[in-house]
Amino acid sequence: MKKINHTKYAILGLLTTGCTTGYAIKQMIDTSLNHFWKISYGQIYPILNELVTDKLATVVEIPQVGKPNKKEYQLTDKGKDALQAWLQDPLQQIPVEKNELLLKLFFARHQDQSHTIQHLDNFYRQLSERLDTYHSIEQLIKEHSKAHPDSQFWLFTLDYGKRITKAAMEWCEDTKKKLNN
Repeated sequence: MKKINHTKYAILGLLTTGCTTGYAIKQMIDTSLNHFWKISYGQIYPILNELVTDKLATVVEIPQVGKPNKKEYQLTDKGKDALQAWLQDPLQQIPVEKNELLLKLFFARHQDQSHTIQHLDNFYRQLSERLDTYHSIEQLIKEHSKAHPDSQFWLFTLDYGKRITKAAMEWCEDTKKKLNN
């Protein structure tokens, strides 16, 4: 069975949000998708080229003065159908998170407990900063994008991130208490 390139579908989806250039796609990734789906800048243009080759998107070059031509991409009907088919496919598996803290905690009996506590404290601080970022993003969506047809769905994914982050923060506190007893 061929492995599905979910990043290809992420780019197809981003083309539906009004992001029509590689630069706009990268900006949208950095401010939204990057919190739950990592896409490197080096992946964007090869995937856009693949979408055009597969007739899932079209590209128009717009001349610019003193700069290279700007490429604007649009989904084709075939691209919309491909995105819709992917959206309707059932999930194949629950995602597995790579988490350095959990890996270190798994082997933590081999270090001084103070180092483990320090790792938990640092992780908690980073989670707290992430939660603050999520609250800021939520405010931006509510203030500037409330009328966007995707805003409700953006807020759903943001709510997931907030809940997961809060749960991880609670877990840090609980784990520290257990280690200190």
